[in-house]
Amino acid sequence: MKNIYCLFLSVIFLFGCSDRDSNIISATGTIEATDVIISAQVSGVIKRIIVEEGNKVKAGDTLVIIDNTELKLQYEQAKAAYEITVAQYQLAVKGAREEDILQAEANYKNAESDLKRIEELYREKVATPKQLDDARTRFTINKQLYEKMLKGTRKEELDAALAKLNQAKAQMMLLQKKLNDCNVIAPTNGIVTKRFAGVGELAAMGMALYKISDLTMMDITIYVSEVDLPRIKLNQNAIVNIDAYRDKNFEGKVVFISPVAEFTPKNIQTKEERTKLVFAVKVKVSNPHDILKAGIPADVNLLVNE
Repeated sequence: MKNIYCLFLSVIFLFGCSDRDSNIISATGTIEATDVIISAQVSGVIKRIIVEEGNKVKAGDTLVIIDNTELKLQYEQAKAAYEITVAQYQLAVKGAREEDILQAEANYKNAESDLKRIEELYREKVATPKQLDDARTRFTINKQLYEKMLKGTRKEELDAALAKLNQAKAQMMLLQKKLNDCNVIAPTNGIVTKRFAGVGELAAMGMALYKISDLTMMDITIYVSEVDLPRIKLNQNAIVNIDAYRDKNFEGKVVFISPVAEFTPKNIQTKEERTKLVFAVKVKVSNPHDILKAGIPADVNLLVNE
C-alpha cells in the first residue's frame, strides 16, 4: 500500500508539481544536521582522548579526560573547611557544655564573695577605692558570662554559624562539579564530526573540544511564495528525495514556518527571482540509516489537503 502511495505522489510530481491547484508544493533546499559544540567547562591539560572523528556516541559517554590534580587538592581543602564549620555549628546549637557552666558559676560566686569582702574592708577603710572597683568589675564580668551560658547561643549567632556552614558547603560542591567536569561527556547522541584538541594541550574554559552531529533527524529549509504560504501548516507531511536515491522517499514534517518574509536567497540566480519575497519553512526528516548527509541538496514535496 505504501509503494502505491509513493508511486501516486511521483505521478503527481511529474505532471503538475508547480500547479497551485495541485495537492503538492515542491521546493529545493539543503540538508542540515543538528550540530552541538562541546566545550571545556574547566581549565587543565588534556590527559586522554577517548573518541575520535567518525565515532558514534551516546548521551553520557565520556569524550575527553582533563587532568584534575590541582582541583583535587582544592576540593580536599574545601572539604576540611566544611567539616570545621559543621563542628562549629553543632557547638552553637548545643550551647555551652555542662562543665563549662559549672566553672562559670563557680567563678561568679567567687567574684561575688570577693566583692562582699572588699566592700567590708572598704567600709573599714582598709581597702582602697581601686580595689573596690576591680572587685566590682570582676563580679560583673563573671555574672554576665554565667548568665550567657545559661541562656545558650543567641538566634543571630546560630544564623551566622549556619550561613558559614552553607557557604563552605557551596564551595565544596562547586569544586566537586569542577572535578566532574574534568570528564567531558556527550550531552546527546550523534556522530563526532570534528575534534578540535589533542592530548597534552591546555584546555581553557570555554574552549571547543568536539563537534557532534545528530544525523538521525535532519533539517531542510525551503522557501515558499506568499501565495503558497496559506496552504502550509505545522506538522504537515512531506516527502524528501535526493539525487543519489531518486527511487527512495524520506518522510518528513513541517516544524517551522517563518512569520517574516525575506528576499529569495542568492542561490536563485535570475534577477526576477532574487527580488521576490518568500517565507522560510523548515522540514525535519527522519534519517534512521544515515543515508542523508549534511550539505547535499534535496527536493521537498509538501502534501496539501491529504
